[in-house]
Amino acid sequence: MKLPFIIIVDDDEHVLRAIQRDVRNEYREMYRVTATDSAREAIELVKELKLKNEAVALFISDQRMPEMDGVTFLGVVKEIFPDAKSILLTAYSDIEVAIKAINDIKLDYYLLKPWNPPEEKLYPALNEMLYDWAENVRMPYDGIRLLGSRWSSQSYAVKEFLSRNLIPYQWVDIDTDEEMKQLVISTTGDINKLPVVFFPDGTNLVMPSNSKIAEKAGLHTSAKLPFYDLIIVGAGPAGLAAAVYAASEGLKTLVVEQNAPGGQAGTSSRIENYLGFPSGISGTELAGRAVAQVKRFGAEILNEEIVSMRLEEPYKILKLCSGTEVSSYAVVFTSGVSVRMLETPGIEQFLGTGVYYGAAMTEAATYKEHDVCILGGANSAGQGALFFARYARTVTMIVRAKSLSKAMSNYLVERINSTSNIKVLSETEMCAVQGSGRLTGITLKNVADGSVYNMDTSAIFIFIGAAPRTDILKEFIETDEKGYIFTGPDLPKVNNKIKGWELDRDPFILETNIPGVFAAGDVRAGSGKRVAAAVGEGSAAISMVHKYLETV
Repeated sequence: MKLPFIIIVDDDEHVLRAIQRDVRNEYREMYRVTATDSAREAIELVKELKLKNEAVALFISDQRMPEMDGVTFLGVVKEIFPDAKSILLTAYSDIEVAIKAINDIKLDYYLLKPWNPPEEKLYPALNEMLYDWAENVRMPYDGIRLLGSRWSSQSYAVKEFLSRNLIPYQWVDIDTDEEMKQLVISTTGDINKLPVVFFPDGTNLVMPSNSKIAEKAGLHTSAKLPFYDLIIVGAGPAGLAAAVYAASEGLKTLVVEQNAPGGQAGTSSRIENYLGFPSGISGTELAGRAVAQVKRFGAEILNEEIVSMRLEEPYKILKLCSGTEVSSYAVVFTSGVSVRMLETPGIEQFLGTGVYYGAAMTEAATYKEHDVCILGGANSAGQGALFFARYARTVTMIVRAKSLSKAMSNYLVERINSTSNIKVLSETEMCAVQGSGRLTGITLKNVADGSVYNMDTSAIFIFIGAAPRTDILKEFIETDEKGYIFTGPDLPKVNNKIKGWELDRDPFILETNIPGVFAAGDVRAGSGKRVAAAVGEGSAAISMVHKYLETV
């Protein structure tokens, strides 16, 4: 943890050097001691320290200075660091001014010059004040701070990006912290420009894009090499498993992920049927462990988006959003699926302010003791309902089917039925939303009898399925009508021939109609749509990659 500051100001160079020497000799192991002969320069320094989230324990200032007197200076800096202690250096003739300052600016102590010997006249007073400060002041968080509003959709998006990418941060809601609200205003000039991300080096980003945050937070946003043996597109369970096996077996491996490791599984609040975790594991924790394993074996994970692919056999060349290109002999597409957006009119305006896709675990504390809804009836919806039932007053599941058992695992159905604050509305759909600035209610329709009614709710978490991320492949990769990639024996044939296939051998089980291009996990047509299945396919794909590389 960074050491707090002691700041000394005196325009008399001889006095300044003397007190700086005495203070530094006694306290340099526990405090950073800085001194200046200019009050205005000191104020600028204090403002900079505030932006950098530093701590100031003590201000020591002379009273008689040409730019401004000591009482005025201490009044200004204590507005910036109100918990810091303050000492006024005075001559005998200024004692009345010092006594008045105790009431006017809450001056802690005044010290007559000279203070020799410091062991008797300086250190006892400083020891008492610094001890009191250390006992009662909470040291500032030494990391990334995210300042925003719980009703700002951009703030929610940045929270999700940071948490999904396992980047530690401190969330500050400026609606409940006036000091931080003023900091945002002084930084941006506009309270509506949210969020503001402050970094430990004192810099900040206002309403940043994910790519800007990734670059500043130290995520890899550019490939180290121009060419790899294997590029894996997507860092869900299938992609991470493929990376572990590929890198551990000596392949130069690059994983490209446009959002965050973990894929759809990474948004799950609790995975309870994954082998080896009898108590369950959160999607975030599983993704974090997998990423650590991938990096341990030397694979590279790149936080970028792929916008196109072209073939120059035997090379596959991928163009990144930044405009740069990376190439490889083989590619494994494990890009998974993206959430399907609900088409209810007006719902977009509440995204991040009451409407969320997936579990949105960063919002659990926000809706403590509130009434929330879950839209969907598959396993992910059930896991989300159980997660929010630990925080919310009530959780209402909105399910179009007649019962949960149609699409949900039995163990989840039993747990939901035994949870007292979860209610299930079957044969029901949402047809409208209400609110101003944030969601306050929804309109529901019973599909069996056609009745329509309103329900008050603070939030709705949507789990209604997903669509494959295969837009960049449609020109040359065979997919089904929904966009899922055909592989191996499932590839369609015309006149007993696979489109684009020129080799004498048949495609490997997980190989597409393009030799050396593979697909695994949820993006593949006919996949199991389970974490364990994705991990199995990702690891199996690497054995096929090795066979393909033997022919290159």
